[in-house]
Amino acid sequence: MTPSTTPSETLPELLRQSSANYGDHPAIHFAGRTTTHREFGAATDRVAAGLASLGFSPGDRIGLYCANSDAFPIAYFGILKAGCTVVPANLLLNPKEVAYIYRDAAVKAVIYLDLLGKAVAGFRAELPPDIRYLCIGNAPLDPADTSFLSLLATPGDPPQLSLDPAQAIAVILYTSGTTGYPKGAMLTHRNLAANASSISEALQLEAGKDILLTVLPMFHAFAATVCMVYPLLNGCTIVPLPKFDPQQVADAIAAHRVTFFAAVPSMYGSLLKLPETEIPKFQSLRVCVSGGAAMPIELMNQFEAKFGKEIYEGDGPTECSPCTCVNPIGGPRKIGSVGQVIPRVEMKILDDHANELPTGEVGEICVRGPNVMKGYWNQPEETAASFFGEWFRTGDLGKVDEDGYFYILDRIKDMIIVNGMNVYPRVIEEVLYKHPAIREAAVVGQPDSVHGEKVIAHVVLHEGQTLDAPAVRAYCREHLGRHEIPRDIRFLPQLPRNAGGKVLKRELRLHGEHERGVGQSPTP
Repeated sequence: MTPSTTPSETLPELLRQSSANYGDHPAIHFAGRTTTHREFGAATDRVAAGLASLGFSPGDRIGLYCANSDAFPIAYFGILKAGCTVVPANLLLNPKEVAYIYRDAAVKAVIYLDLLGKAVAGFRAELPPDIRYLCIGNAPLDPADTSFLSLLATPGDPPQLSLDPAQAIAVILYTSGTTGYPKGAMLTHRNLAANASSISEALQLEAGKDILLTVLPMFHAFAATVCMVYPLLNGCTIVPLPKFDPQQVADAIAAHRVTFFAAVPSMYGSLLKLPETEIPKFQSLRVCVSGGAAMPIELMNQFEAKFGKEIYEGDGPTECSPCTCVNPIGGPRKIGSVGQVIPRVEMKILDDHANELPTGEVGEICVRGPNVMKGYWNQPEETAASFFGEWFRTGDLGKVDEDGYFYILDRIKDMIIVNGMNVYPRVIEEVLYKHPAIREAAVVGQPDSVHGEKVIAHVVLHEGQTLDAPAVRAYCREHLGRHEIPRDIRFLPQLPRNAGGKVLKRELRLHGEHERGVGQSPTP
């Protein structure tokens, strides 16, 4: 794709170019199998032909319920080559939540992995009986379910498509639903192709050379674009892992000489637990990227000190395909920032009336560019409320400095107002992360009849450490203003997170009063 312009082709057209240009180069290493780019292109053609033979037409929505594997991208691009829209589902959702997504998207079929049969049976019972099911694997839930292998054996060519890249919906990605029912972000072929092109320049990955570890879930926006769509459109190699396990990550990086690793902060934290003898396995890494959630500065420092690899923090919401900014690879990093905008993306700090704010002032981060979604599926009012004209409102409070580096202070909905003063939970969390006994921290606000809101800190201790609430508050008094000091300290064994690694603060707010151990150290 041309780096200086927005791609005008659809994703199937771009994939065909990659298959032709990098035919014999490995596309996927998974479970001892290697699939070349030519083989990958041919497999996705056969899936598309198979779907067409079953009667699916361009524009039909097809659910994809699958773990990281070689089957996931084959099904994903096969659906796209049939002209249909992919609707991936978060494997961590309960069956009723998955059923809501598939009903909302009005899917005509679901392609599922047989190993996930129990969950599939749960949401299948909640869905209309006319939905067709295609099973990846040898253990279908129902003998009448179509075998995905039969699609891979389908003779013939994929359908000839005439799609407008700017209008045809490639994927509907449902937001995590931390504030209510999830909304389906409609991402067009142009959205994803443009973001993949921008990523190519921003991350300085080399077509046909770089090897990417794909351990972030492929159903999530971050992994889907950065660790699947981009590399497969550009002749790179991906190494999918079905689940995150620090030892398996280290082994896979060493075995495949992985050069690019993308993860959420909690994954970097878990890798710190590996023994010193595992450090050499990370030697091949050239680029480490963090996104999906705010990277605590202390955690970044600890990882870099142990492994000798710099982490480049970036950001972007699902609605932006998702990448919008990253610290420049090989260039000046500003720790604590999410970096500069990537090519062909614009970002501004706007106030509540869509006026641009001066450098250094706090407002809402808004985005404009070819990567910004078409809108929310069947929710025109929610779509309209999410835009200032062409500018997508991310819901993040932030600022930009004189060098164009953006800083996210917090989600607008997470900001706490104590006695009329703004309190940013991330500021408190950064302080808590520096305490030697604290492994993780999450701060939320709760209504207070006297102060408007009060600050509540949820902390997870390092194994073998003990700490009580008075000690935490005393520590905070050394580093924070009086209005920022947590009124309550709640000790948890772990923080609730979604598949993207973000802490579910809504869950902490809703269930905080039921948490065990308020104000005291947990029982060892």
